[in-house]
Formats: sequence, C-alpha cells, structure tokens
Amino acid sequence: MTDIAQMQEQRLSALRQTASGAPKLPSNPFFGVGPITDATTDEVDSRLRRIAFDAWIEKTYRKFDDRGNDIGGFTTAEISRSMHRGYPADKILTDMMRAIHRYFGFPKTNRMAVGLGGGHSGFTVCIQHLMNANDAGQRVYVDTPRPESDPSKAAGFFRQSWATQLIEMQRFAEKGCESRIHFAASEGVIPTAAELSSLGVSIFVGVGHETTGANAYTSGEIHELLNWLDGDPANRHAVFDATSMLGAMPWEPELVSAVMAKCCLFMPFQKAIGGVSGYFVASFTPHALALIEKNQQDPAWAIPRQLKIAPPIDPRQPFSAKRSVDAGPFFDPAEDRMLGGVINTYSALAFAETTFGLLQSEARVGSVVELNRRSAGNRAVIDEWVKSHPLLSLAVTDAERRGAAVTLLKVEDDGITDAGIHARIIARSKQLLGYEGITHPNGEYEPGLDAARYVNAFPGTPGDYRAWVGGIREPDDVVALLENLQYAYLRAKIVVLEEELAKSGVTFEAPVKADGAMRKDDPNRAYTVLIADLVGLRFGADGEPDYSEVKAYIEEKGGSFHLGPLSDRSALEKGRIHFFYQPNLSTEAEILPQTDKGQYDALIAAATFIPKASVFSLGGVRIGAGTGNMGSASWGGGNGEGGNAPLMNTPGINSRATAQMALKAILKVVPDLPVDRLHRMVAGGDFDTGRQLKDFPTAKLEGRKLAVLGYGNIGREVAKLAKAFGMKVAIYAREHHKRWIEAEGFDYAASPVEAASGADVLSVHIGLGRLDASTGVYSNAGTVDAKVLGAMKDGAVLVNYDRGEVVDPYALDAALSSGKIAHAAIDADLFRDAATGTLSGPMLPYLPLEERHKGKLELLPHAAADTDHPSRVTGARQAVDQIFDVIRFKSVVNLKGDLAEGYVSGGSRTPAGIGRVTKQVVAEAGGKAKLLEELRQASEKIAAITGALSAVSDPDHRQRIVERYTSLLVENADRQRALLDQLGLYGPAEG
Repeated sequence: MTDIAQMQEQRLSALRQTASGAPKLPSNPFFGVGPITDATTDEVDSRLRRIAFDAWIEKTYRKFDDRGNDIGGFTTAEISRSMHRGYPADKILTDMMRAIHRYFGFPKTNRMAVGLGGGHSGFTVCIQHLMNANDAGQRVYVDTPRPESDPSKAAGFFRQSWATQLIEMQRFAEKGCESRIHFAASEGVIPTAAELSSLGVSIFVGVGHETTGANAYTSGEIHELLNWLDGDPANRHAVFDATSMLGAMPWEPELVSAVMAKCCLFMPFQKAIGGVSGYFVASFTPHALALIEKNQQDPAWAIPRQLKIAPPIDPRQPFSAKRSVDAGPFFDPAEDRMLGGVINTYSALAFAETTFGLLQSEARVGSVVELNRRSAGNRAVIDEWVKSHPLLSLAVTDAERRGAAVTLLKVEDDGITDAGIHARIIARSKQLLGYEGITHPNGEYEPGLDAARYVNAFPGTPGDYRAWVGGIREPDDVVALLENLQYAYLRAKIVVLEEELAKSGVTFEAPVKADGAMRKDDPNRAYTVLIADLVGLRFGADGEPDYSEVKAYIEEKGGSFHLGPLSDRSALEKGRIHFFYQPNLSTEAEILPQTDKGQYDALIAAATFIPKASVFSLGGVRIGAGTGNMGSASWGGGNGEGGNAPLMNTPGINSRATAQMALKAILKVVPDLPVDRLHRMVAGGDFDTGRQLKDFPTAKLEGRKLAVLGYGNIGREVAKLAKAFGMKVAIYAREHHKRWIEAEGFDYAASPVEAASGADVLSVHIGLGRLDASTGVYSNAGTVDAKVLGAMKDGAVLVNYDRGEVVDPYALDAALSSGKIAHAAIDADLFRDAATGTLSGPMLPYLPLEERHKGKLELLPHAAADTDHPSRVTGARQAVDQIFDVIRFKSVVNLKGDLAEGYVSGGSRTPAGIGRVTKQVVAEAGGKAKLLEELRQASEKIAAITGALSAVSDPDHRQRIVERYTSLLVENADRQRALLDQLGLYGPAEG
C-alpha cells in the first residue's frame, strides 16, 4: 500500500468508526480456558475464590484419630507439604475422578484413567495403549491430513503434531508399519461407516475437532461413526481429543450420551483455580480396556512408568509380571473407587482445585446438558453478530461444522490488501486487547484494554483471532469480546497506517489533552453569592467573630470577598465569583429587600431562615445537614424538591462536635457521682476518705445500654463514642442500614421502642424528616413519645441534641414526674424578638418543664454544634467549594432533593471517617499507593493468622500459632483499623 490518499481515507474511516470510544469489557478477559475454569471476573473475585477454596478444603477433608474420631479439617498448607499418597491424597483424587465422571455424564460402564502429561503427550499415551505395532491387522484412521502433505501445510506444526507422533511410533517400532495409518483428506471429517469398514479400520482417532478448535463434527458424521462402532463393538474403537468437546457438543442430548458411552474421550486439565498443567483424564469403554489388556501381553513399545495406565500386577516384578488396568490409576464408577495406586508426583492440591472448580462451575452454569445448550447458544450469538458486522467473518464457513467451544475469526478489510500490513495490524490489535497497549508515531499512547487475552490463532490456522467461547461464558461476554476485537483492529489499523504515512513524511500532531473538567461559567459575567451567617465563631483581636480563614480561602480559590451587601453589580470584576458577607441578617424584613429579585446568584447559610420569596438562581448551600431553614422557592424549599436551582448541604461537618457535646451531657449525670458536692466538702476539709467514701456509690458507663435513634452522621459518632466507653449500643434506623449497624458491632432495633427497651440513656438524632406541606408538620415530630420513654429503665437519661420537635414535651413532662426519666438535656432553637421581647422556636414548650422539674433539665439554645469554630470554618470552606463547583462546572455536591435541569451530580462529600464511605473515597484511597500497600500487608497478615486459627483444630498446633503470631496479629489489627480510618474506609457504604 503506497497510495497516500487511500491510506489517509482508511485512517479517517477507522477514526470515525471508533469515535465513540472502547466498547464494554468482558467480565473475564481470559479467553483461553476450557469447560472447567475458575471464571473469576477480576482480581478481587480471584482472591475471594482462593479463600473459598481454602475453606472448602477444611470442610471437605477431615482428620481422624486412630479411633476414627474427627479431630478437625486439613488445611491447604498441610496438604501441600505432605506426600501425595495415602489419606487424604487418595480421597482427593477419588473425589476429583468421581466429580468429572458424574458431571460430564460418562456411563458407569466406562472407567476413567488419570495420568501425567498435558494435551499432546497425554493424548499420545491414550493412543499408545490402544495401538499396537505388533498387530499387523490393526488399521488406524486419523481425521487430519497426513503431515507435510499439501492439505496439511496450512495447519502448521501444532495441528500436524498428533499425526506425526503416531507415524513415528510405527516407524521406529520393530514390527511397525506407518502404512497402517490412514489420514483424512481434510481436517475434522469423519468418513461414513461403510468407508471405515472398507479400509479395515479398527481404531478411529479424532483430533480434527481440536486442531483448529473451531471445528465441530456434524450430527450426521457422529451417527456414521456410531453405526461403524456398533457393527463390531468388541474390535472397533474411537478415541477423541475431547479438549473442546466436553461441555460443547452441539448435538441432541441422546447423541451426546451415545458418544460418551461408546467412545474413548481424552481431556487435559490445565487450569482449575490457580492453574496447574500437566495431568489428564481419559475415559475408556470396556472393549477398549480389553484391548489394552491384550496389548500388554505383547507390547510394541516401552511406556514410561509415569505414563502407564496398565502397570504390573506384582510390583516386585516390574519387567516380567502381567500388566493390567486393574492395577492402574483408574476410577471405577461401578465400584466408586480408584483401582490402582497413585504415584507421588501427582499434585493433590491440583486435583482438589479441579473438583472445587467443577462444583463452582456446576453451581453457576448447571448440568453438562445445560453447558452444552449454552455452548450451542453462544455459537448462535456469534453467527448473528457476524451477520451484521462485515469486518469479521467466521473461518469455518459450514455452519454445522462450526465449533461450539472455540470461535475462529478472520478480518475482511477491503481497504487493506497488503498481507504484511494486515499481519502488523492484527499483531498490534492483540497488544491493545491485552496489557501492552499501542503507541502512535506522535507519541500518543493508548493503554491496553485488558479485554481479551489468548486470542492468538495457532500458526497456520485460517484466521486471525481464536478464542474459547463455550457455555461457561455469558452471551454478553461473547458479544463484548467481538465488539472489542473489532474496535482493537480498527484502532491498531490507525496506528499502522500512521506509521506507513510517516514514511512518506505525513505526520499528525498529538492532541491537546484537556486539563481537568470543562468550565461552564461565563467569563464575561460577575457571579454573586450571599453569605448570610457567621463563617467563624472564634473572636478575633477586634472582639468580633473572626472570618479571616474563610476570606483567605475564597481568595486563594480565585474568588473575591466583600464585607456588607451588594451595591453596584456593574462595578464587579467579571469572570470572578464575589462573596458578600452579611452574618447579621436575621429577619425576613432584613433579607427580602436584598434577595427578592435575584440580586445574588447563590447563597451560603447556616441557621438563618431564608424566606420563600428569596431568589437564588444558581443554588444554595446550608452549612450543616438539615435544610429546613432553606425556604427559598428557587430550590423548592427545605426539601429541595421542584425548584430550578440545586439545594446542597455539608453533612458531617459538625457531627463530631455535636456527638462530643451529647456525650458531655451524659457524663454530667452518668456516672452519678456528685462531684460538685464532693469538691466543696474536700475543699472545706470536711471529708474522711476511709469513713465517708462508702456513702457515695455510683456505676460506670461500661455495660450500660445506650439507645440511639438515627444512623446518620451524628448518631453514628455518638454510638462510636459510647462504644469506646464500653456501653452496649442499640440503634434504630431504616432496615437497609441494618447490615452496616451490625457490621460496626452495634445492635439493630427495628423501632424506636425496641431501641429504647431497657436503655439507660436515649440519644436522638433522626432529624425533622420531611415537611408535610398540607399540615406544616415534620414527619419525625413527636417520635420520642410516651411509649418510647416508657420502654426505658427507671431513672434513665434523655439527650435531644437534634431538633426540639422530635420529642413530645408532654410525654417528657410525665416521664420526669414519674421518675422514669431522671435527667433530660435539650438543645433547640430559641428566638427572641428584639422589639417586643416575644419568645419563639422549638425550645418554647420545654421552658415550663424546667420550672416544674428544677435540676432535672439542661436546656441549650441549639449550641451543641454551632458554637464549634473549627466545624463552622470547615463547613464554610466546603460550602465555598460547592458554590465554585456549581457555578463553574454545573456540578452539584451533596444534593438535597431534586437535581435541577442542566446540572450533574458530583456525588457526596463528608469529612474523612464521617458518614458513608463513597465510591469517590474508595477511588481516592486507591490513589494513595503507600497507605494502600500498608493496608494490604496488614490485612493479608490478619487474614493469614485468623484463617490458620480458624482452620487448625489440634489444641497444641493452635497454641503454637498463638505463641508465634499473637504479637503480629494484634499489631496488624491495630494498624489496619488506623489505616482504614486514615483512608476514610471505615463505616457504612453509600447506596
């Protein structure tokens, strides 16, 4: 290809076809597996499967003492470091043979051998035992062309190797004659019964199915073969390399059953869980076993001991004793046992992995009948896909002969006529499909898709891509593979054509990569934001609350900070976000004149109530979690529903401050040691420790029950603090929180009454809930009622550092009167009109209670969290971030209510360790390589030690582990917890 214009057009066409990006990836990118595989989807799945395998070993293979008593399970370590004979190795092998025989539906009349050797060598062993060069009348038919003949040359070495070994066996045997071997005219074709009979064939060798892996025998051919076998079953035998056949026979079930019963089938097991190659199983019909016995009486060649399936009956006479399959490594399904011994070079763990993998596959896919059906279904999926995608075609054109386990595809690209360039594109596409990726001549690198590994067609096969697509695969995975093959070819084509064009001096500039997210704000506009509450609570040198930290933060981000209201908008610098700080705004009369016409684009508020008529076209952020005070219709009021702008909050910012204040309220009265009285007595010298201390008994927090209503950020922090004091914690929350509550070691309660039952302390953190527009009542108002309070212990403590309305004050009044509640701490808003002195707010109903129950109530003006300077600054800084995101990128973080049109969700953001663990937090943790590696090392050590303690049953053995690893376990458990906290991975997950 030298036409520059043609190459340019082909490149542009490929660019257009791939403009939408890479297609969906298959769940498992390894396409080189047979019917038994771990089928794991990723690295985590693989590790979990290994753990499950260890547990299965421990459960399945038990130790017994000399009286037959179960004394615990074997561990994988114990099996791996033992000799592979005797118990449990013999049982492990028997279990594997039984599982394979049962699952694939071999009849009980057919025994199954196990031996060393993978694909080629193992299959040769099977033929060696059936074929005998000393029998001049024995004729063998092989369904592949004669090696080095014209029909075989396209196959290359790999597909010719089977036949080559058979020729050499006859060629070098004393009485051998290679003319006794008949070869097919083409790959994978079975002659008619009459043709086989006329040739005098007694052994049919089927390797054509596996030669390309994409071929299948037609049902008509199989019927002919079975008819031929039935003509003289005692003297006619068929043996298949069934690597691709088992679980992928696209024929009716009755025909499959006949093949399993009347033919000998060989299969290498090269991948189970971890992947162990080098052993095979082969089923033999009774007539085939009789032939093997006969051949042992007059052997034509020596078979190495590790490959023998008919060893000497008398092991003391290995040369002269009679050889028999009854002494070999055969599983007899009729007797359900292994007949002969097993040499100690077999891997017991590899056998166990095969059994486990087969059981896992059966659980996921179903019976072998279903596996065959799924394989045929996947073949149909490929056929349909290829019909509508002309770039790829099927190398096996006869639909009935196309394999159901492997697909062989070739590229039909009229634009590429140069064979060398075609080969380069295919090679580069495989780099892209795997790990390597491809690099353009201009230096632009496309990382590997990790979509398909082992899609190499064997040398000489008539195709470009070869992959296993049998019934173990989901149809979606098969489609994903095909889509990725097409995409990878086109992307590789672009690179190769660019390389060719570069030879003619045509180059392409590397694309400019965008730095970060795309801005969506208007550089010709000045944006305005009202800050309607204090952003600093600590007093500065001037005696006023210090806002300097937030001011500096705004200016650092490129914004402008202004004291006082907006006056002349036209004078503001364009392209900037301007923040106007007015923390003393309070009443509707003060707020509306500045906000009723949309004077400010956005809002940051904390406690100030924002009127419905206030307009903020780009949204608002409430510093804190609850948004009941954010009444603007711009976002649909406090629920954030139905507006045109987004409503956001900063959950978790003051959670720890509130939780600590709640615990302070508890500690003031529990333990109930009268510290003030004792202080006065001691200070006055009026106390004798030895004589008077007994007069002041108390009880610690440890062991007492705390009921927490709500599993939000504050409720969870209160529960964690109480747990640190040794309290028993029960949490009421919606049921979908149950798994996380219990995972953190708390008790889950299905109702507030259940949580409060027998509680010494009740702490409320459920929020107001939804506002009912028709009644003006919040859904959680009055949740703590007489039933809840009545369920608690006598003399209990109530802490409501949530919202005043969530407790029924009349029920609390009664509980204080009866002694059911000994002390209550309430933190709620209280407002006083400056002109009239009139009081209002949710604290109002509690004021009469304080008069009636002197000393039993502690009332705070919603100060538990809102007086914490670091929390307010942190919340204000986050609110500023959210305002920048919403104006610059239309990205809404911590959305409350509906997502307004034109905006995108930026997820949630809370301080590390507070609230739910989000995907963003996990992603950020993934980028902290050093911490993540430390966490992995700690976790793996914990898993190893706890796994060993769980698995080992012998007390002395377990004690050795305890002595050796206690320090390492505790050190890493402590380290793991600290790292989880540091990475923000401890707590409930989002969603």
